[in-house]
Amino acid sequence: MTQHVRDVMTARPVTVEPVASVASVARVMRDENIGAVLVAEQERLRGLVSDRDLVVRVLAEGGDPERTTVGDACSGDLVTVGPDDELRQAVAAMREHAVRRVPVVDGERNVVGVVSLADLAIERDPDSALGDISAAKPNR
Repeated sequence: MTQHVRDVMTARPVTVEPVASVASVARVMRDENIGAVLVAEQERLRGLVSDRDLVVRVLAEGGDPERTTVGDACSGDLVTVGPDDELRQAVAAMREHAVRRVPVVDGERNVVGVVSLADLAIERDPDSALGDISAAKPNR
């Protein structure tokens, strides 16, 4: 049976406006126990910012996390998939572009979800180390 992106994606992912400060987004990531958020304006995808982006693009460059916006730190050139795409297409896109997360958008680039490497591990190989770790409760 063919699986679709909508079958494994995280629906209603955390999104932030491009004007949000890096510090505020870091706190959102901590509070939500996530490693990335989608950057959107009025639900239209503008970018994705990961915890690594915040470190490499802002902190390591001496940026002020209270004054630097996620709009300045996010990846804007994104690979996306649609909710009705076959899951194998999302996997192929992740492999080809060496990314761990792919935003899911409708035809108008409105954010409807995100599919991550962890989602795939839990769905396809829950007994693997990655599947096990991804399904575990956070250790705060």
